[in-house]
Formats: sequence, C-alpha cells, structure tokens
Amino acid sequence: MTDPLLGILMLVLFLFFILLGFPIAFTLMAMGIGFGYLGQGDQIFQLLVLRTYGTMTNDVLISIPLFVFMGYVIERANILDRLFHSLQMASNAIPGSLAVATLFTCTLFATATGIVGAVVTLMGLLAFPAMLRAGYDPKLAAGVVCAGGCLGILIPPSIMLILYGATAGVSVVRLYAAAFIPGLMLAGGYVVYVIVRAMLRPHEAPKLPKANPPIPTYKIVLELMIAFVPLASLIMLVLGAILFGWALPSEAAALGSLGSVLLAIAYKSFSRKKLTESVFLTARTSAMVCWLFVGSSLFSSVFGFLGGQQLVEEWVLSLNLTPFLFMVLAQAIIFVLGWPLEWTEIIIIFVPIFLPLLDDFGINPIFFGVMIALNLQTSFLSPPVAMATFYLKGVAPKHVTLEQIFAGVMPHIYIVIACMILMYLFPAIALWLPEQLYR
Repeated sequence: MTDPLLGILMLVLFLFFILLGFPIAFTLMAMGIGFGYLGQGDQIFQLLVLRTYGTMTNDVLISIPLFVFMGYVIERANILDRLFHSLQMASNAIPGSLAVATLFTCTLFATATGIVGAVVTLMGLLAFPAMLRAGYDPKLAAGVVCAGGCLGILIPPSIMLILYGATAGVSVVRLYAAAFIPGLMLAGGYVVYVIVRAMLRPHEAPKLPKANPPIPTYKIVLELMIAFVPLASLIMLVLGAILFGWALPSEAAALGSLGSVLLAIAYKSFSRKKLTESVFLTARTSAMVCWLFVGSSLFSSVFGFLGGQQLVEEWVLSLNLTPFLFMVLAQAIIFVLGWPLEWTEIIIIFVPIFLPLLDDFGINPIFFGVMIALNLQTSFLSPPVAMATFYLKGVAPKHVTLEQIFAGVMPHIYIVIACMILMYLFPAIALWLPEQLYR
C-alpha cells in the first residue's frame, strides 16, 4: 500500500470510529500516533510532544477560555428573563413581537456566550413556552429559537472564528471585522422573515393583548436601560476594543470576563457557587478545545507526511473546477460533515485539507472562513442530525414533536443559503469592513 493511500485509510478509519461514538480528540491522537509510527517510526512521539507544547503556547488560543468564561458568567447572571421581557415590551407594536424579541435576545445572548447549546436551551425554557402560550404556531416558534441560538457561531466574538484563525494562520481581528456585517445580515434576514410571515399569517403569530392600563413609555425605556444597555455595552466594548485595535483579542476577552463578573454583581446574581460552576465549565470546554487542537495538529501532520494531502489536492485540481465550483464542492462537504461532527472538529480537522487549495483558486482565506461560519449555521439546523433541534426538543413541552421542530427550522436554512449566495456574489459584504479598518 502506498503512503498516500495509507493517509486516506487513516481519514476513513477516523470517520468510522467517530460514528461509533469514540472520543474525537483521543481518536485523532490514536490515529496520528498509529499511522505516524508506520510512516515515521519513533519520531512520531517527539512530534506529539512538540504539537502539544505548540498548542498550549499558542497566543491566539488564550482568548478562548476567557470568552468562554465570560459567556458562562453571563449565562448564570439570570438576566435573560429580564432582557427578553424588556425587548418584548419595546417591540410590542411589531407583527410577531414575541418572535422578534426572541431573535433580538438570541442575537445578543449568542454574541455574549457563543455556546449554541446554552442559548437554545435557555431560550427554549424562557421564550418558547411564552410563544406557545400566546398562540404562536409551534413550528414558527421552534425555528426562531433554534436559528437564533446558532448566531453565536458567526457573530463576533465567535470562538469558531478564533479556531479558524489559528488553523488558517490569518488574523482573528480581520475575521471578526469580516463576520460582523454578514452576522447582522443573517439576523436581520430572520427578523424580516418573521415579520412578513406574521403579517401574511397573523393566526400563526397572534398580537399580544394590549396592557390595561398601557405601559408608560418611560417604563419601557427604563427596562431597556436596566436589562439591555449594560449587556449590549459590554459586548460593544469588547468588540470595539478588538476591531479598532485598542486591544488584542486575548486582552479584550480578559476585559469582557471582568465586565461579566461586575455585571453579575450589579444584578445581585453573583455567588461563589455560580463562580465555581463557571470556572469548572470553562476549564472543561477549554480542555476539550485544546486537546482537539493537539489531536488535529498531529493528525494533519501525519496525513500530510503520508501524502494524503497531496493526493487530495491533485484530485481536486484534476477536476478542473472553477473557483465557484470549488466553493460549492467545499461548502457541500462541510455541510454534510456538519451532521455527524461538531463545528470544532470540522474546523481543525477538515478545513486544513481545503486551505492549501485556496491560492490555486484565488480565494481569500478570510472570505472562506466567514463563508464556513455561515455554512455551519445549517449544520446545526439540518435534519436528520441537527443539534440545535435536539437541544430544543430536550426542554420543549411533550406535545411539540421533533418533526414540528424540523419543519420550523427549514425556512431559516433557506435564509442562510440565500445569505451565502449573496455573499459570494458580493464579497464586499464580508471584505469591505476589514479593508476599511485595516488599510
């Protein structure tokens, strides 16, 4: 058996073991060490040490535990209820106001946490029952919660973009700037869809009864000032510090972590128990990401040494694809991989296979990264393996079926695909802001 075929066999066996349920990080390392020993002998153990040390000293990855800690502290600050209520009052005159408030809350909370499961679960406990009680169609309500909860993958400060930047060797700051407008465009597309659907089918999103007596405007403004403005200000401060070059991503993440603690104290929801839980969850998530990065780095090195990477490149180039067809092929593969795998595995295992081909097709790696972030929205929403839908099903009332949730997310998948097409036709949607900020 030739070395390139040995590399392909390693890739196939990895997918096979993952589908059997083996731990991904340690499967990567086992595959890398086993096949690396066949190809390199004892040198593979030295490579394992070097890759581990290199990952743990990667400055780009320092911001991950800090952003994760910020998200967990905010999640446990119990401000989501008040935030949702204030946005609901402010948007009461808009068709589908509950769904619109849910999307705004999801966007803000997903930006603060970046953890899809946490956002979908919390909104599934808070906003989803509220919409059902108001007479909303279960499919519409489910689609809003699931799609809104996935926005943290794309909208900065996205942990996914940090991992992509570390993997592709591109600036995380530029990635954040590039993803900002597409993220708002996608969130805006969801809001427009909900409003139009509520206008065309008012029975699916009934208007809430007017409060008696009416809620004074000053009270609405006060609620927004208390619940919305502090969290939004913290997020804008962190993003602004990164985008305008006032601080490195790791420094801005440290600022955000401190701000989240102060915010929790201000809301009188800070305790030693909640701090301990946040630290524990942060350590667990960060360890998972770092060991995945170690395993994927070792796996990719062995895969390239055996000639698997070259074989893939030669095969793709032999197809004589245009840049458009290459993008379609790459995004289609990533879309399918999103069913059995999490986005972390896709970014640090399979994306490196495509990265060396970007120069051949003249594709900007930052543009490619934002396109992947858009694409991964669909991987969390697409049946049959749609993680966001299962998160919601786990907390939804028993009468809401998985089929209803699947049906609810489908229009949002079409919106994501439309945004991807628009961004490909008009690359300036992603590239204009970084070009303006970092000339």
